[in-house]
Amino acid sequence: MKKIFLITLTAVVSVLVSAQNKQLTLSTVMDGTFYPKGAASVTPMADGEHYLTSEDGRLILKNSFKTGQVTDTILDLNNVRGERIPAFNGYILSPTEDIILLQTNTNKIFRRSFTADYYIFTIRNNKIDPLTEGGPVQVPSFSPDGHNIAFVRGNNIFIVKLLFNNAEVQVTKDGELNKIRNGIPDWAYEEEFGLVRAYEFSADSRMLAWIRFDEQQVASYNLPFYLTNPDRNAYSQELISYKPQQYPTAGAANSKVSVHSFDIKSSVIRDMDLKLDSTCYIPRIKFVENEDNNLFIFTLNRLQNKLEIYSANPRSTLCTLILREEDKCYIDEFGYMQTRFYGDQFIMQSERDGHRHLYLYDLKGQLKRQITKGDFDVLALHGYDSKSGTVFYESNESGMYDCAVWKVDSKGKKSILTPEKGTSHAVFSTGCKYFINSWSDMSTPTIVSVITDAGKTLRTVQDNQDVKQAALEYGLPKKEQFSFQTVNGTTLYGWMVKPANADASHPCPVILYQYSGPGSNEVINEWGAGFYPGAALEALLTQKGYAVAVVDGRGTGRRGSDFKKQTYKRLGVMESQDQVAAAKYLGSLPYIDADRIAIWGWSYGGYNTLMSMSEGTPVFKCGVAVAPVTDWRYYDAPYTERFMQQPKENADGYHDASAIDRINKLHGRLLIVHGLDDDNVFFSNTASYIEALINAGVDFDMQVYPGKEHSITGYSHRKHLFTRILRFFDENL
Repeated sequence: MKKIFLITLTAVVSVLVSAQNKQLTLSTVMDGTFYPKGAASVTPMADGEHYLTSEDGRLILKNSFKTGQVTDTILDLNNVRGERIPAFNGYILSPTEDIILLQTNTNKIFRRSFTADYYIFTIRNNKIDPLTEGGPVQVPSFSPDGHNIAFVRGNNIFIVKLLFNNAEVQVTKDGELNKIRNGIPDWAYEEEFGLVRAYEFSADSRMLAWIRFDEQQVASYNLPFYLTNPDRNAYSQELISYKPQQYPTAGAANSKVSVHSFDIKSSVIRDMDLKLDSTCYIPRIKFVENEDNNLFIFTLNRLQNKLEIYSANPRSTLCTLILREEDKCYIDEFGYMQTRFYGDQFIMQSERDGHRHLYLYDLKGQLKRQITKGDFDVLALHGYDSKSGTVFYESNESGMYDCAVWKVDSKGKKSILTPEKGTSHAVFSTGCKYFINSWSDMSTPTIVSVITDAGKTLRTVQDNQDVKQAALEYGLPKKEQFSFQTVNGTTLYGWMVKPANADASHPCPVILYQYSGPGSNEVINEWGAGFYPGAALEALLTQKGYAVAVVDGRGTGRRGSDFKKQTYKRLGVMESQDQVAAAKYLGSLPYIDADRIAIWGWSYGGYNTLMSMSEGTPVFKCGVAVAPVTDWRYYDAPYTERFMQQPKENADGYHDASAIDRINKLHGRLLIVHGLDDDNVFFSNTASYIEALINAGVDFDMQVYPGKEHSITGYSHRKHLFTRILRFFDENL
């Protein structure tokens, strides 16, 4: 029961409305009630009219983009010949669309990588055969002609030749755990460059090229795994085991990388003649579609402010520099992650004019035209029609925190295909005649539609009315958008939810949630805004009497490269100043209690929580830092040096950016949380920080999770974590 201290008409109405709503619980927040159903995982087919979907891990169906009807059942595990498997949890369609690789028994390695058992399903004879008898593999891929399948096992590359009775050929033999990786990246490349498969087939399917990672000079750390389920009948047990992981910290040695090719017919291996500094990165390789002997190799210097693209001949090994891109600060990863090839041209993204835009090149690296221009950022590239010169993409040109699907022709004429305010994400058909669009805004769960290249909506696939109804029944509060100006003249934007009865006579505490990392955004006009969809966790906090606000400070994305890159070499300094400014602004509002302000965040958000609480302005009564970096000298080299250079080059910057080095200015009660098996932000970050707290005589609260990684996954652990966080806020606010 709520105690009512002030009876007014507004208060009475608020209480009556509240009484009509279902009461939110942490279980409701986490159990999927507010998770909208999205578009099914779609594999567009070559004809541009159909796509594949799977159901229950047992069926693969052929669907029509135009009508949405199922036109054929491609696979039914109840009715197949050959090997029998109970279900699959992923599949890969061959380029010739006559074979499907079925993925089973998946086991996670790092964030994106995994091993699995694969089976070859031949559509014409409805038969399943094992891909290999050698055990689980990684990153299988078809050759363009569909006659070969490559994969990695034991850090070596293999090829299965389908025309030769699935004969298995071993390409490399020097692969070894924690030493040499062929065709798969090390942890740092996977985490910071988004690379999972580091090999490619040539357009004529006769050559294979790969990146070789020599990680023998990379420091190895032993991640501890503590005994959590002891055998009650055993007297002697292994209390702790260790998992070795190569992890290059800032300034330390990275893997040495090189590029090699394999002639599938002659079995000849060649080394590409790249004249690179040994500290350079090779974040991507890609064979050109229409040229059999043209392998594009993307390279970055260690500071990541110079991107060079080489055209390599996989037979002669000659490498020719065709394009160089430089930046005064750093080059973001989309410069190479989202480069797309279209016949004898390619489209690359760059921030050279101050915003993220699209540029069209020929294969010799000559710029043909800048495709997009203006005071906005391109957020995704979807396709290019070489006949008309039309490019399909997503951007925020219709609103800073919106995202819409656009097309622009060769003369620069643009059309918006999803004009509704909010956020749209598209999956296009081959040829870009149709796309499946997922749209939402802050108050509307995802609506999935099929739309034509002219912007005409053909049908609604999913409206998520059940989620919308649940939001009404539980009374999820409206997200209010706001902006304010800091003392240095910067306008910052945010959104907030607050209790229904918050007013000047009943001011409430406020909790700032933020991430704040370079190029990130938490202020986005979509249903996913907030820690859980629909800002359900924030809504639960409003029912407990808190307001919750989110503010994107300097260094975040969607406002051009100058705004994003002003934090270069001094991470955490401006970001923490801006969260302090946000707290002071919120504290000035009549319905906010300025003496009860908290801040919290996870990962970079945990780091910035510590930085903000020790910025020097005592505005935060308490804060929660989950899995925080505490000193950038402890974090991985590719990420850290992109924004901070190496420690020897920027000693003052590393000092200013260290949460440990400003611990004497920490103000407010702190809860620090970490998973003991975090392979991203090592627990040593928290260990060093709490040692400094102890030496400084600062009391604090702490929660650790044995066996848990960076995301602290698992329903029970997540529920325990947020129960702990909510109790901490109740005790301190």
